[in-house]
Amino acid sequence: MSKIRFVCIVGGFVPLLTIGSAAAGQHELNQSRTLVDVVRDATAQFVDPEVAVAAGYVPKPFCVSGPDQGAMGVHLVNPALVTDGQLDPERPESLVYESKNGRLRLVAVEYIVFADAWNARNAQPPALFGQLLNYIAAPNRYGNPNFYELHVWAWKDNPFGTFVDWNPRVSCAGHSPDN
Repeated sequence: MSKIRFVCIVGGFVPLLTIGSAAAGQHELNQSRTLVDVVRDATAQFVDPEVAVAAGYVPKPFCVSGPDQGAMGVHLVNPALVTDGQLDPERPESLVYESKNGRLRLVAVEYIVFADAWNARNAQPPALFGQLLNYIAAPNRYGNPNFYELHVWAWKDNPFGTFVDWNPRVSCAGHSPDN
């Protein structure tokens, strides 16, 4: 093969390699987004709880507190999302707020899917970004049938971990149902 022909063949592949590398880099960039990143982007609008209520989230009148492990906080739950049997990282079923000084502050989200609905469509247990959801059997303190859930502390640090239910830095002490 002549040198000129070899240079043309190699030269023709260089743009293809560059395009392939750029596409691979874009894929890696997308893969580097975490569930916390997705939650923050998807729920930034709900920092204002009135926006959450307008979007179909219903405030629960109580604050969920642990016996000695901190609290979860006040949940605003979207019934349509809870009962659809699906999980979408950009549409959490519940928004979790801490009630302090008469104001609600967004601290986390909770993904919830009823076990029967999930299991009817899926062979594997639910997971988001590789994080398995926790199974909660009935009867439970919430009065729900068997369900899977996952908290994501995207708006307030949890020293126990990003996906742990209870946060020792959250308190129900300042909560009143009127908040």
